[in-house]
Amino acid sequence: MDLCHVPASREKGWYLALMAPNVKGPNYAWLDPSRLYCHPQGLQDCVADLLQPFQGDAIDMVAGIDAMGFILGAAAAATLQKGFLAIRKAGHLCVHTEAQPYTDYSGRDKVMEVRTDAVSPGLRILLVDQWVETGGTMRAAIELVERLGGVVAGVAAICMENSEGGKWIQERYKCSHCVPPRLQPRFDQHQ
Repeated sequence: MDLCHVPASREKGWYLALMAPNVKGPNYAWLDPSRLYCHPQGLQDCVADLLQPFQGDAIDMVAGIDAMGFILGAAAAATLQKGFLAIRKAGHLCVHTEAQPYTDYSGRDKVMEVRTDAVSPGLRILLVDQWVETGGTMRAAIELVERLGGVVAGVAAICMENSEGGKWIQERYKCSHCVPPRLQPRFDQHQ
């Protein structure tokens, strides 16, 4: 699919075909959404699909997870007319932070951090990332928000795999993703 094409019928997830498959090996995500983000209608429809389940919900701020979650999260924040909070990989913020170690989808141990002055008790935050594969990265973000007294208003990602970690998140939080049920098994198996 080229970057100008918009299908006449745009069912939920039509834009998933814009994502390029991984050609670099297991240390990289299975699919890359950067081409989807370049497509104006694809990005708009993706954000609309992600936010649809949260219509009418109290959301005070949107938080995006380093790095591709920044793009989708900022687009969601702009659509909702809310502020945006960047949840960063450790070492990038020059202010007081709260840190949380985690293991990412490739099995690497990392640390995530968030500025401590951005989350106040009771603040309702929608967490956004491009993908929830093993759930480790999103779970670390959840722990940071909750440790600072924030409330996770929901979790949104292009895809939420039915992994152990993905199921843990879906059982505890209101979630939204863009993969139609008929395609979910293909995404879970990375096909």
